[in-house]
Parts: sequence; structure tokens; C-alpha cells
Amino acid sequence: MTAPYLSAIEAPLAADVQAWPGRVLLEFGTDWCGHCRAAQAPIAQALAGQALRHVKVEDGPGRPLGRHFRVKLWPTLILLQDGQEIARTVRPTQAEAVQTLLQTPSA
Repeated sequence: MTAPYLSAIEAPLAADVQAWPGRVLLEFGTDWCGHCRAAQAPIAQALAGQALRHVKVEDGPGRPLGRHFRVKLWPTLILLQDGQEIARTVRPTQAEAVQTLLQTPSA
């Protein structure tokens, strides 16, 4: 079973995210989203054995972190390096899409 998405109360602020060191994978979505649920197995497969922080954030209208990153569709996975976006993928259906994202070189 995968971890739940952080609620609006639990979600980090954009300033906190920008201060995170190293690589972090932000995942925006909701627990009730069919696309999000379908993507969980490929995401888990791609992350297996990875030493990478993975933060799942519940998104929706007016959610500040999702608006900061201009998230339009769920799930959206954003790869950060030292708090800055270096790549993203939207609605991955296969582990290969997530693996390609994770292989993005640092900016």
C-alpha cells in the first residue's frame, strides 16, 4: 500500500520545498482520482531501490503548492534538485516514464 497524499494542512509551503536539498520527487494528486490510483504501481516500481525522497501532496482548487507549480492534471510528478524543478511527467502509465523522469540530469 502506498502512503496517502498530504492534506492541505499537512502539505509543505512552497518556500519550504524550495529549501529542500538534493533530489526530491513531488507527486500531486488525490486518493480518489482514478488516474492517480492507476499510476501508483508504476510509480512504486520505478522508485523501488531508489534513495529518493518522495512527497505526495493532495491537490485541488486553491491549493497553494499545486498552484505554485502550475499543476493542471493528476497525477503530476515533479523532480526537484535543491528545491528547483528540473523535470516533470503527467499521468504516467508505465514505470519507464517515471524512470526516464528520475534519470534527468541536474540542471
